Amino acid sequence: MSFTLEDLNQRVAARAAASPDESYTARLLSRGVQKCAQKLGEEATEAVIAAVAADRPGLIGEAGDVLYHLLVLLKATDVPLEEVMAELESRTAQSGLTEKASRGKS
Repeated sequence: MSFTLEDLNQRVAARAAASPDESYTARLLSRGVQKCAQKLGEEATEAVIAAVAADRPGLIGEAGDVLYHLLVLLKATDVPLEEVMAELESRTAQSGLTEKASRGKS
């Protein structure tokens, strides 16, 4: 498989520059951060439901929707994917349990 998260991010950026009349991504972004966040939440909930129901094809589809809507939300809030990836990379320098403990209680 050669399609990457960065490929999807570039596609989101390109479609964000289109007219909202021609692009779902541009239309979603034109509705603001709140709508983008709502869509991500809806897709995440649908992914959870598919996982609990052991609906593998459903989970695969919903996971794709979650990734897409996360990238749209990052675009809407001017958070570059590179910053998220750098954060993830910094977390892999230690064990997950150690990293989680270092964040304190939440």
